[in-house]
Amino acid sequence: MRLGILGGTFDPVHYGHLLLAEAAREQCRLDQVWFLPASIPPHKQGHELSPVEQRIEMLELAVAGNPAMIVSRVEAERGGVTYTVDTLAALKAEAPDRELLFLMGADSLADLPNWREPERICQLAIVVVVRRAGQGVDYSRLADLVPAERLEVFRRHQVEMPLIELSSHDIRERVGRGQSILYRTPRAVEKYIESQELYRK
Repeated sequence: MRLGILGGTFDPVHYGHLLLAEAAREQCRLDQVWFLPASIPPHKQGHELSPVEQRIEMLELAVAGNPAMIVSRVEAERGGVTYTVDTLAALKAEAPDRELLFLMGADSLADLPNWREPERICQLAIVVVVRRAGQGVDYSRLADLVPAERLEVFRRHQVEMPLIELSSHDIRERVGRGQSILYRTPRAVEKYIESQELYRK
């Protein structure tokens, strides 16, 4: 089984997240993509986040009816600050024959060497960089972390997706200002945000 892993806070999930997952599923021939909402991401300690259960509920509404898209509670159930390397190790231990592909944006790749145990991340999963059309990817920061043959595998698994300028931050700001978020996130997620009075100032 080829399993794509997409982590994040998803506060809230939007069409950019969903398009990224679908582009990776199609281009990397993935059997499934798992969305892993973090309980508390290391880089967002001290930030105000919506409760992880609400973020999970929004994700489940967004991918409902698509058997290739799964919402995993692995990090949420672990609680506290969650690290990618621990999650990948747990998933690998659970099913050693499963091939893990870790999906990340091109902008995050440069910071990967600063993550906890980046070498092990690169051993446990194929790092799949999702880039915008026409955008280049600089793998030089990983040259000291992985053998050249492994780096070549990463290069072959690049995913290209259409340019879509959406962000969770912008959606939260728009809700706070009373502006429309129609067509930025699935309608079911939009109605959930409204009913739960999320992101109101």
